[in-house]
Amino acid sequence: MKHPVTPDGRYFVVRGWLWRMARPDFGEQERTELVKRLMTARRAVRDAKAAADPQAVAAAHRKVDAAKRALGERGSVWWTDGAPDFNRHMAKTTLYADWYAGVARSRYGGF
Repeated sequence: MKHPVTPDGRYFVVRGWLWRMARPDFGEQERTELVKRLMTARRAVRDAKAAADPQAVAAAHRKVDAAKRALGERGSVWWTDGAPDFNRHMAKTTLYADWYAGVARSRYGGF
């Protein structure tokens, strides 16, 4: 994977920010269908912006949000151990700070 994934598999890291992974309990077919829905919605956002249609942009963003929620990337967390959600938090300000410091040093030769 291009971006490092936390040891518990809940997040991947982009430029120091944690982003929630999709639920791991999907079958391949279900995950493929949901990703297809997400990508279709993202293309709809692009097309609506190109057409300068604010209502279509808003509708497309709602579809993106619905697809991400279905994947488990937004909304209620998919894990059941009561751990907090750090989606869209800086890794260095969370319980993943030590892990990320090691990843950053090994990947980037330091900060």
